[in-house]
Amino acid sequence: MAENKTQPTDVSVEEFLASVEHPKRREDGFELLDMMRDITGQEAVMWGPTIVGFGSYHYKYDSGREGDAAAVGFSPRKANLVLYGVTEGPDADRLLPELGKHKTSTACLYVNKLDDVDRGVLAEMIRTGYQHVMDEFHTP
Repeated sequence: MAENKTQPTDVSVEEFLASVEHPKRREDGFELLDMMRDITGQEAVMWGPTIVGFGSYHYKYDSGREGDAAAVGFSPRKANLVLYGVTEGPDADRLLPELGKHKTSTACLYVNKLDDVDRGVLAEMIRTGYQHVMDEFHTP
């Protein structure tokens, strides 16, 4: 079975964020770093070259495929900030309309800049998403 492409690395999260070209994306990245660290109680780890992750969980699908992934995280991409795991919480559907300007896909939340969203709502989504992933998806 193929190994997951996105694995934890030893790359410095702070060095990665400092290298983000877009100044607002870089600033928002450092703010998300502090916010997610405080909420999860976990230290940040680089997953692959561009994802800053907090905590991890082990998954195993019925197909037999298994691996590890960050419980929550983000990536300061050129087009927007991508947040992972925050839409997994049981209150996500209720909170999303209160969040502010955003887009979603199956498992990702996209925001142009943190100033577009309510930080209190985002913090609640991070908290409940992280807890849900750790309680419901993690298989030791």
